[in-house]
Amino acid sequence: MATTETSESSSANPVVFFDITLGGEPLGRIKMELFADVTPKTAENFRQFCTGETKNPQGRPQGYKGCKFHRVIKDFMVQGGDFLHGDGTGSATIYGTRSFADENFMKKHDAPGLLSMANSGPNTNGCQFFITTVATPFLNNKHVVFGKVIDGMDVVRKIENARTNREKPTQDIAISQCGEM
Repeated sequence: MATTETSESSSANPVVFFDITLGGEPLGRIKMELFADVTPKTAENFRQFCTGETKNPQGRPQGYKGCKFHRVIKDFMVQGGDFLHGDGTGSATIYGTRSFADENFMKKHDAPGLLSMANSGPNTNGCQFFITTVATPFLNNKHVVFGKVIDGMDVVRKIENARTNREKPTQDIAISQCGEM
């Protein structure tokens, strides 16, 4: 069982991981604690997409394995999670709907390495997420923070510094494997 060093962490919170590739070559592992104690619905949605235990209408596992980071903005964030279309237009949840409501805004975007829901406005959370690379207070009360990187921030920095063209990586940055620790 993975543990964390910070006093804010709850040992009951799930820890998940992404193994990342850049252009098909291994880049490293990102481990994230999900704040199930603060955002249980949002954390569970993300956790199940990490484990692949949720099935699509055809009965096949759906989730982040094989998914790409489709948007990278240096000194801001890296975004992924669109396993439907790969371009930021797809949305799915474990709850049988395209999206679900903002759970709460208790955690703030006050540091790098925070895991937050990408959305297209209020109450439009789905499968897309982003990881902050700096504090982003202007996103407070607009996006739900539901986790944090506890190991592998160096991998997040490698993603952040990958070459892009109009915020899209020029080489595929993919989640080659993912799951729960």
